[in-house]
Amino acid sequence: MLPGSAPAAGGTGMFVPAATAGTVLCCMCGVSMQPNPANMCARCLRARVDITEGVPRHAAVVYCPDCSTYLQPPRSWLRATPESPELMQILLRRINRPLARLRVSLSGAEFVFSEPHSKRLRLKLRLRREVLHGIVLEQTHPVEFVVHDRLCDSCSRAQANPDQWVAVVQLRQHVPHRRTFLYLEQLLLKHGQASLAIRVAAAPGGLDFFFGSRSHAARLVDFLATVAPIQTSTAKQLVSHDTKSSVYNYKYTISVEICPICREDLIALGPQASRDMGGLGPLVLCVKVTNAIALLDPLTLRVHHLEEKKYRVYNFKAALTSKQLVEYIVLDIEQESPEISIDGSRYQLAYAQVARVSDFGKNDTIFTVRTHLGHLLNPGDHALGYDLYGANLNDDDMDKAMTRYSLPEVVLVKKSYEKRPRTRRWKLKRLPVEEDAANKAKGEEEKRLDEYEAFLRDLELDPEMRFKMNLYKNEDYRSEMASTVGDDIPTVPIEELIEDLTLGDDEGDEGEEAA
Repeated sequence: MLPGSAPAAGGTGMFVPAATAGTVLCCMCGVSMQPNPANMCARCLRARVDITEGVPRHAAVVYCPDCSTYLQPPRSWLRATPESPELMQILLRRINRPLARLRVSLSGAEFVFSEPHSKRLRLKLRLRREVLHGIVLEQTHPVEFVVHDRLCDSCSRAQANPDQWVAVVQLRQHVPHRRTFLYLEQLLLKHGQASLAIRVAAAPGGLDFFFGSRSHAARLVDFLATVAPIQTSTAKQLVSHDTKSSVYNYKYTISVEICPICREDLIALGPQASRDMGGLGPLVLCVKVTNAIALLDPLTLRVHHLEEKKYRVYNFKAALTSKQLVEYIVLDIEQESPEISIDGSRYQLAYAQVARVSDFGKNDTIFTVRTHLGHLLNPGDHALGYDLYGANLNDDDMDKAMTRYSLPEVVLVKKSYEKRPRTRRWKLKRLPVEEDAANKAKGEEEKRLDEYEAFLRDLELDPEMRFKMNLYKNEDYRSEMASTVGDDIPTVPIEELIEDLTLGDDEGDEGEEAA
């Protein structure tokens, strides 16, 4: 067989020539090419036809430096981070109309690096367009956006007058501690629900959130309804109106009252409430508070979830709160039943002999109680509980329960650990809350520090609560401090901690030093 010849077809010895693609010469430069309707090579076609003609190379975008939002005409302000898909979408909308008028399609786009202080945003577009009898050309096209700083409407009002708010959410809870607000503060920070507030102010019994828009306040209330049992009421006050255009300006006040039942509270159920809950109680512990209240009978391990609307029917109060917990020492314990899991929490019934720590060296009073903490307690451990034997109670439901039932003398709530040092390997972020120093009572600051320390200890004991929050690494923590903490004390695993990014602050400090 000759070189370059095709094999015989079907073994008959017939010669079949190899198929070759036909080529023509470019009508402009004479280069051999594949035929096309224009009879021009790609280089000559690009030299004579510019598909980017009429597409703008420069545009402008408006940016609010206070809230990091970009203007989407006519009046919408959208939040976007540098080189994010949201920012790409905002920029492409600025040039969509010229592309549609020129019948140019966009096949791709990407950011080109520019210095942050240059006030420039650069994009490299890949444009595609049909030219000369069905030939499709694709070409890159750079576009530079000039960033103009301008305050949005809400930031402009806040700069002119911080009290020029439109809606305020008054969050209140009538309890003698601030544990609920410390918990809600971390949820608001994690989900960014308070970022739109003009300011946050401390008030007796709660917090006030001021917003420049009623919809922002309603958004916060909707979020609170998903994480806590709340009751809301709304009022409005006329500020001004235009009789010709029938435009009325109001200031809205949304009052949000959180249910006064908190975690670890001891509750005495009334006869009607106990019957409606299937004979629960009469003494129950609140073990979890979300948009419903989880009530645990520590003697039978029965759990009932009570919604906010149903709670308002009974409207019971806590007979004893966490402020009245007494420390006990466990002398002996005997498990009664195997360990079980209810709603993700573990319980085990057991009989325990306990004595008050304050009675050591004074008397030999010992209590034998039934507890749900059999899986945690061992002889020699310390536990916190409610002392019904010596407590001065002022609750009608508790008085009725004591006359109708044989109530335990002690109700254990949780295991107690020794207090750890204040410096931890993790930390929490806080909301910027404005406080009136003139109205602070004496010792209020020390009381808040103690409540915050107790809240941090609760976080170390409860992994489920930590899962709902963001815990950050503490750069001031030294590894030598770990030796001062006992081995049996629960700690937060380092895998649950988040790096606290402070690059922006560092750059700002360096700029001030250079100045």
